[in-house]
Amino acid sequence: MKKSALVTGGSRGIGLGVALQLADAGYDLAINGMRPENDVADVLETLRSKNVKVIYCQGNIGDAADRNGMIQKIKEEFGQLNVLVNNAGVAPNERKDLLETSEESFDRVLGINLKGSFFLTQLAANWMVEQKTANPDFKASIINVSSISATTASINRGEYCVSKAGLSMVTQLFAVRLGDLDIPVYEVRPGIITTDMTSGVKEKYDKLFAEGIAVQKRWGTTEDVGKAVRALATGDFPYSTGQVIMVDGGFSIDRL
Repeated sequence: MKKSALVTGGSRGIGLGVALQLADAGYDLAINGMRPENDVADVLETLRSKNVKVIYCQGNIGDAADRNGMIQKIKEEFGQLNVLVNNAGVAPNERKDLLETSEESFDRVLGINLKGSFFLTQLAANWMVEQKTANPDFKASIINVSSISATTASINRGEYCVSKAGLSMVTQLFAVRLGDLDIPVYEVRPGIITTDMTSGVKEKYDKLFAEGIAVQKRWGTTEDVGKAVRALATGDFPYSTGQVIMVDGGFSIDRL
């Protein structure tokens, strides 16, 4: 059977960059997003033009019923799942100082970014274990797309930072749990990437890049992240489970 991948948040931004790379690698795709399917029809057709099967799994990964529905649809349409890419995430609706962060915003951001990803990983992992047990040659992996915010403190969006730091531990936990079954789990940690989420701060970061915020003085692209995910999914890092792959242009290098 042809290998398949589920990319959450795969209809735009970094998720779409990942989906395009996986389509180029020949993976059939399940694309998850919140928008109605009609609103992403052009994106789905672009992916299908790469001669892969593409299905759309509309839903909120923060909702248990939606998560179960995604996995069930993939079982019916593809019969297997080789790669899970946890990419879907939200930023706070309103950036507020840490001393003013609301419980409502905290619960929303962590409910999607962390809790949703954790329990979707649990669902996918259980199915992957079943597939691996039935066929020892079955290849599977899980890739979590986090952020430099996992270790870089932004005090006006603390809930987002906490969600990404938590996702880093989710990577390690599942890497350990699935290690004996040779199902690697990775974290890809993007830096400052050009997406609709960062469009509102373009002027700010243009200036910071010019001043040397990263070693490579340019914005990262969704293609940069997609290529890293593709390398992991296709098995180019078979002995690196639990590791963090930085895609940040050298942002995280300590410098004097």
